[in-house]
Amino acid sequence: MAADHDKFQRIAILDYGSQYTQLIARRIREQQVFSEIIRFDTPASKLRENLPAGIILSGGPNSVFEEGAPGIDPGIFSLGVPILGICYGMQLMSRELGGKVEPGKEREYGKTEMSTEPENVLFAGLPRDFTVWMSHGDRVAAIPSGFKVSATSANCPYAAIRDEQRRFYAIQFHPEVVHTQFGSQIIGNFLFKICGCKADWKLSTWIDDTVARLRGQIGDGEVVLGLSGGVDSSVVAVLLHKAIGRRLHCIFVDNGLLRAGEDVQVETMFKSKLGLDLTVARAAQRFYGALKGVAEPEMKRKIIGREFINVFAEEARKFSHCRFLGQGTIYPDVIESSHALKGPSQTIKSHHNVGGLPPDLKFELVEPLRDLFKDEVRAVGRVLGMDPELLDRQPFPGPGLGVRILGEVTEDKVKLLQEADRRVQEEVRKLPDYKSIWQTFAVLLPVKTVGVMGDQRTYEYTCAIRSVNSIDAMTADWTRLPYDTLATISSRIINEVRGINRVVYDISSKPPATIEWE
Repeated sequence: MAADHDKFQRIAILDYGSQYTQLIARRIREQQVFSEIIRFDTPASKLRENLPAGIILSGGPNSVFEEGAPGIDPGIFSLGVPILGICYGMQLMSRELGGKVEPGKEREYGKTEMSTEPENVLFAGLPRDFTVWMSHGDRVAAIPSGFKVSATSANCPYAAIRDEQRRFYAIQFHPEVVHTQFGSQIIGNFLFKICGCKADWKLSTWIDDTVARLRGQIGDGEVVLGLSGGVDSSVVAVLLHKAIGRRLHCIFVDNGLLRAGEDVQVETMFKSKLGLDLTVARAAQRFYGALKGVAEPEMKRKIIGREFINVFAEEARKFSHCRFLGQGTIYPDVIESSHALKGPSQTIKSHHNVGGLPPDLKFELVEPLRDLFKDEVRAVGRVLGMDPELLDRQPFPGPGLGVRILGEVTEDKVKLLQEADRRVQEEVRKLPDYKSIWQTFAVLLPVKTVGVMGDQRTYEYTCAIRSVNSIDAMTADWTRLPYDTLATISSRIINEVRGINRVVYDISSKPPATIEWE
């Protein structure tokens, strides 16, 4: 469902493949201006149809000298709107407008001291010298006609340039990352002082508009929604319920691979407290049977995904009068997975939502969150009055505990891991900075070790604890949990969970490791 953003000013971000492109969009929205990531090869004619208040050319991994390097429609420079080029975007802008770009004598990567020139609106209100984050090999050797130098660094005589008459600005560093001092102010200066934006992107207004659009799209029809109990599908459920009430039919597939007590929690929350029409498909034994004897991680994922679709489809057919399928698609899903947005960026992960449904189920998709980032989804939930306990839940993989039990998945192993993980969650939630931790969980290893409990020898499983800090799960660092917390977790699991006699802590970051073990 295309959102109607005509009433909001927007900034269009041309995506050249930077790992930070989504971060640019988020930094803009944090200042209550709507931002949209679009393909780098979007023609000027398309942008002219709904002219943005400004355009940003993102960074990217390519060199402008490479054959097939992503370019730009030259007509974009004639649209009459402000343009900010970042890193690769600066080099591309400079080359297209008649400047010269050359390989740098040495790659500039990391924190760099930069000095700004006076009378520069992009750096208005900032100190003359501050630290920025550089990440480039090529550099601008000669600036285009009409441009002035805005800032320099030791290795970069053109760290920032500007053409005030055409309102073209370019910077070699990344203002969107936290390592750049005053990055938010720099972005704010571009938004408000150069583009003339208003801070009118408010989620309360978005909710009212979205509810109206949902009612317009659905009419007197009905919607079926796969409810996982996660943040995204939960917010979609409440939003759709606000729009169409009992004409929303939620299906919760209990695959037996959930966290301890999660099935009861979801049913109580949505059926009893929120009054949603909820069908619970209890299919644990079906999943256990399909997974019997299977140890290969990718095969397990495929089996779990296949069975989920089959169970969901069987339940959805009972609502034969429903024409619409609700999904918790969010903006990162769209950017990473949608064919419409595939540019130079690599696809990092596949789409999580209900896909591959049998051909007899011909639904029209309803995706009200497809323009929002995860933090915005949580903010919408708060405005809707949803339980903070639900909104602040840590991410949970689609295959559930199936990818946290290494080797064959059995019902006994699931129960063992659920009990271990429950104790992990109880102890970590006591930490004052719990909400800042991206994810903490237990993993059951296919390794048994010798131990001693009392005067008896034991030979039981090993449990690993994984805790990471991350912004978007693309990269992650292991959490420095307090030793006392780790000691308590270990003691509780070993003493209270029969079947585990050893606990280890995973201190690997992503990359090279992944967050999940499988």
